[in-house]
Amino acid sequence: MEPFPVVEFPDPVRQAMRLDGELFRLGDAFVPVGMPECPELRAAAAIAGRSRRLIPARATASWIWGAALLPALRPEFVVDTGARWAPVPGEGIDVVETVIRPGETVDCGGVAVTSPLRTAVDLARFRMPFTLVDAEQVRTLAALGGFGLAEALASLEEARHLAGKLLAVERLTATLADQPELTR
Repeated sequence: MEPFPVVEFPDPVRQAMRLDGELFRLGDAFVPVGMPECPELRAAAAIAGRSRRLIPARATASWIWGAALLPALRPEFVVDTGARWAPVPGEGIDVVETVIRPGETVDCGGVAVTSPLRTAVDLARFRMPFTLVDAEQVRTLAALGGFGLAEALASLEEARHLAGKLLAVERLTATLADQPELTR
């Protein structure tokens, strides 16, 4: 998805357009009212004005995929260890340098985003504390990505020396283990 043309307007003009009902705020971007909100639009909003080497991850990716209702207060990204990237001082984002294996990112309207599986595993590894909201996001990501507990655990097993691996196994098992159907 192409960058939003409203980026070219100064901030006071964008604010006025928002107040006039011509734009709405989506993450850190302003979007024309006629554009339907979808993963591609949320991905473009998350990366707007930032380096394309950044890959939306964790809470930001969860929002892009529609598992979270709101974007992260502080956008979260990963960058591949092989990418030559330097942080911009004062940008207000969290960036983790990590190994990105094949299949762990998905092209979402021209923006690389961590896959629902990688996003769910990262949430299980790094969320402190891991809340009921986080667990619900993991379940939603599993439904969107078409994976279950076995695939999530296999993803963890593929990586050696992974920080938070045991905690993630525990959390994923508690969250994705087959639950009995509810009866009335």
